[in-house]
Amino acid sequence: MNLSVMDDAKLVTAYINGNERAFEILVNRHKDKVFTTIYLIVKDRKVAEDLMQDTFIKAIHTLKGGRYNEDGKFKPWLCRIAHNMAIDSFRKKQRNPLVTMEERGNLHNALDFSEESFEKETIELDTKNKLHALIQQLPESQRTVLIMRHFSGLSFKEISEETGVSINTALGRMRYALINLRKKMDESDLAYDKNFYRE
Repeated sequence: MNLSVMDDAKLVTAYINGNERAFEILVNRHKDKVFTTIYLIVKDRKVAEDLMQDTFIKAIHTLKGGRYNEDGKFKPWLCRIAHNMAIDSFRKKQRNPLVTMEERGNLHNALDFSEESFEKETIELDTKNKLHALIQQLPESQRTVLIMRHFSGLSFKEISEETGVSINTALGRMRYALINLRKKMDESDLAYDKNFYRE
């Protein structure tokens, strides 16, 4: 039985039935997406690493406790856990803010750039950092939908359920988030894919 070629649903079932290796494959398959989802919210690599561990621990408890009922939707479910933990941590940090200048380079590691020339990598890193900063300037409701949609990969139905608003409201927030983000990018002369950031 080659676990590595199984889809998420089969791996979840295998893990629930006692195959520990199945969960290890799920972790390796989704850890980058989970980390990025968290990091874009908390903006702190160490905190993001801790929250990523907490996310998988919570997933284990839910699976082992027989409370998992997201058949076929493991990745969005996992990203929702990560998103909620990151939001909780971010709100706690806002109550006790601490700004560090060392965070500028951390997004580079999270987004796994390909090995290219140092000059090009530096330009890409600077662009990613600028984009990250612009996303943080969006209103929270718009920023949340943008992160859940483009970085966590959730559908608008899942975003609607998670945020407690209608699908139309979620779509509207996404539209305004992209309009505002594109405007901010134009104002900062930041190069971007105009097809990706259209409404």
